[in-house]
Amino acid sequence: MNGASVMPFGERLEAVFAAYGHLCLGIDPHASLLAEWGQPDSAEGVREFGLRAVEAAADKVGIVKPQVAFFERHGAAGYAALERVLREARDADLLVIADAKRGDIGSTVDAYGAAWLRPGSSLEADAMTISAYQGLGSVEQVMVAAEAAGKGLFVLAATSNPEAAAIQRAVLQQSSRAGSTVAQAITQGVIGWNQGRADAATRTLGSIGVVFGATTDLRVTGIDTDAEPPRPGLPVLAPGFGHQGAEPGDIRTRFGAFASGVIASESRSLLAAGPDGLADAIARRADEYGAAIA
Repeated sequence: MNGASVMPFGERLEAVFAAYGHLCLGIDPHASLLAEWGQPDSAEGVREFGLRAVEAAADKVGIVKPQVAFFERHGAAGYAALERVLREARDADLLVIADAKRGDIGSTVDAYGAAWLRPGSSLEADAMTISAYQGLGSVEQVMVAAEAAGKGLFVLAATSNPEAAAIQRAVLQQSSRAGSTVAQAITQGVIGWNQGRADAATRTLGSIGVVFGATTDLRVTGIDTDAEPPRPGLPVLAPGFGHQGAEPGDIRTRFGAFASGVIASESRSLLAAGPDGLADAIARRADEYGAAIA
């Protein structure tokens, strides 16, 4: 990643919100969906599925989120398919979030960042999801590199899977954020990172965000949704809309102070419309989100 002057990811995200709204199409080629779309459960099938999804999304929404695992399970050929989908999506001026959920320490996590965020990489995306299980400091160098390249990161903070509650709601005993839950500490750490950028005062949205499950009660995790909105705003990738139960009208009540930065991710609820009905389904749903966040 280079240090050339580039538009920060947060500014690019803000422009997408203004032009297309907050809906994000998750590109998740489940085996069952491949069958419904008439595609084989193979690298060729996930490639065609992804390309059709990109085609349907272009000019309807501004953001897509390919789930890396569904391509990865087909090995090298699956990665080649993903590379094609990522390239086509970015060529269509879609903002691409690679849902990779990588995380580690030192040179290993730096390599993950280079794979998904380095300009010119065959897997280049505009942002990626990342895990900070080893502490937010473990991904700091990726945050630095992402900022330098005009890329974004979404750090897992308060996910909706029940088995995560014991860890994410655990209260820290030692650290500068002792007394905070893990989810709260990650969220505040990311907010602090965005506020510490040299140009923070001129940014509406930061470039580093968090993942909040759309069906999660954030207050139970210790995250105050009634507080004054952070400045710059916090990008929030929120999977769980549609199939998992969250609806556009829930955004203000569920996310409160963070609502303006929410990326509402839907996959199965839209993809179930099939390749011929997907574009219309996206357009209808995008209108619903526009009304909810207006």
